[in-house]
Amino acid sequence: MPEINLFNEAGRDAAVSMESVSKPLRVRWVDDQGRQANSIRILKSTLAQDITALADEHGELEEISQALISGDPEVDMEMVGTLLQNTSRVFVNPQRAIVHRVEQFEIIKNPDGSQRERRAKEVPPKNVSEETPLKWSGVFIKRSEAMRKFIFSNKLQLIHVNGLTYDFLYGIAKKLHEEDSMMLLGAGPKGNQPLILRRGSVPYRGFLEGRIEGDKYCLLLHLSNLELKQPEADKEKEDTSEPT
Repeated sequence: MPEINLFNEAGRDAAVSMESVSKPLRVRWVDDQGRQANSIRILKSTLAQDITALADEHGELEEISQALISGDPEVDMEMVGTLLQNTSRVFVNPQRAIVHRVEQFEIIKNPDGSQRERRAKEVPPKNVSEETPLKWSGVFIKRSEAMRKFIFSNKLQLIHVNGLTYDFLYGIAKKLHEEDSMMLLGAGPKGNQPLILRRGSVPYRGFLEGRIEGDKYCLLLHLSNLELKQPEADKEKEDTSEPT
């Protein structure tokens, strides 16, 4: 479970946990015996049975077609249908061997799809659970305004780990609830740098939202890397249009 280290309005800091926000199931899929149905991942084929491996062994597509008719070279009877659990992503080269040193690049494209820039991908370290806590920015944005201005791609819930952190998070949630606003949350000495949750992950802008109900609280960290802006042509049209 990831952690986040942050300050509150009084300048006190605490390290708390974060977890993904899961939506409750509105529809339950069950089998004919009333048992809960779950999604599983099944192995379809291995690298030894993909089209490039078959081409290396049999040749052109016509020869591969004849091999498929004559036998089943595309099926590994011992592996196909195996249930997959705890898998990890790996990179392979054209020879289907695992690559241990991978150099990744970022490709920036123009609106028409043409390539504008190609550069080595930076792998910044995470900065939400460092020794220096995230600063209390005090920059509040009304929730209705934030929903129209930013695109939120993910959200995490901050949860307490003991009684002290409960009071800490409850106080933050109460402040945001009373303000009816989200607070901009950033990293760095001035709190204006993007949040990086994991090493090499996408940098995000963070927005804290708090709600309380009695002695219960909900503190959410909304993440955004896209901002909605009005096109310049529309702005000029509005500026030059006569009032009606």
